[in-house]
Amino acid sequence: MKSLILSLIFFVLLSKSAYTEDQSLVYRLPIFSNINSTAWVYTQKAFKEADEYKADAIILHLNTYGGEVLFADSIRTKILNSEIPVHVFIDNNAASAGALISIAAKTIHMRPGANIGAATVVDGTGGEMPDKYQSYMRSTIRSTAEAHGKKTIVENGTEKEVWIRDPKIAEAMVDQRVVVDGWVDSTQVLTLTTNEAIKLGFCEGTAHSVRDVADLLGYKNAEIVSFTPSFYDNLVGFLTNPMLQGILILVILGGLYFEMQSPGIGFPLIAALMAGVLYFAPLYIDGLASSWEILIFLIGIGLIAAEIFVFPGFGVAGISGIILAITGLTLSNVSNDMFDFSNVETGEFTKSLLIVIGGMAGGLVAALYTSNKMLKATKGPFSKIALNTSQDIDKGYISFDNKGSSLVGEIAITHTVLRPSGKVMLDNEVYDARAIEGFIDKGEKVKIIRYSSGQLNVRKIL
Repeated sequence: MKSLILSLIFFVLLSKSAYTEDQSLVYRLPIFSNINSTAWVYTQKAFKEADEYKADAIILHLNTYGGEVLFADSIRTKILNSEIPVHVFIDNNAASAGALISIAAKTIHMRPGANIGAATVVDGTGGEMPDKYQSYMRSTIRSTAEAHGKKTIVENGTEKEVWIRDPKIAEAMVDQRVVVDGWVDSTQVLTLTTNEAIKLGFCEGTAHSVRDVADLLGYKNAEIVSFTPSFYDNLVGFLTNPMLQGILILVILGGLYFEMQSPGIGFPLIAALMAGVLYFAPLYIDGLASSWEILIFLIGIGLIAAEIFVFPGFGVAGISGIILAITGLTLSNVSNDMFDFSNVETGEFTKSLLIVIGGMAGGLVAALYTSNKMLKATKGPFSKIALNTSQDIDKGYISFDNKGSSLVGEIAITHTVLRPSGKVMLDNEVYDARAIEGFIDKGEKVKIIRYSSGQLNVRKIL
């Protein structure tokens, strides 16, 4: 009796195991918004989850009017390089960046009444971008179509090879100058309905749901697991938006600049620290930013501060600091593995570098502009920050001791290195001094040439 029960248990477990192994799993990734940094975050996490589930296929459930080309290019590259076959279900629209992503998929299914195409690159106002941007998009969408290769068909009794997805038709979605006979002339970019896309080989069939697509692909009765974004996913998508990253860099640099202009620890430093955390934290948690990349940035900032306060002038420390700060910010935003950049695409690196340089340039301009406004403010928000009262000499105010004017012509010894500013010693008293010509080492004899603005101007005695 005992052996019979054990046999039944073994049979049930074996049957369950066989059923599990035979059942397919399809992973669904819904994108119902613009193609932006958030969509890219969703894609990366969804593909990782699909791999952990050992999914048989990924179905991208798409409804978008387009978005940013850089993120669309990243998503289409992810699709083309995926070991799990990726299919697209266009629920309503796949315009612009959505068309590029769809063409990258192994198959395209569309809901009746859906559309695909109109992939011309436009700016924020809807105007066409210059031709160099269109040229890049034309090349990208052609290569995406070509990636599916060719197939052999029989026409009039003769075999011939044709593109599975015709690159010329894909290019016509970008450039109105590309003519597709019988479909579009040189005055329009190409947009296809569901039936038109089927006739031209850019759609494998109609479907009303992801379940329909799974069944048409041969995954009948498959388990469908959908990607569900977390609050953190949305937060990372928001914080990694290129525009916001540029603003964070602007706040970091602007805050440090204003903090260096005033003693003590104040709001500018707190703002810079908060912006630094918001910039680096999501990149570090997601594995893009490494500790050494953040350290490079901090060393760069330290060298810039040292150049300002310790080594007056602008030399090796300042230049090295700027280079290290830019390097740390840029590398933190690309998917390199230490010093291995084989997986980093040129476009990804260029995007990160442009964000950093743009943010730094904006930070410098904003800092100088704001400083100027603060100094000249007599009313408004800056009026209480800047000191606007005058301290006239005839009222007893004087900015420095005039004793230095009597020292002109005297010989002094440099107490510190003059780079060109520093200190000199005369009669056991230390004075602020500035070298008129070049840098002067410590311990050198100098002659006091003139006295101005509370500072001795000296020249080395040869």
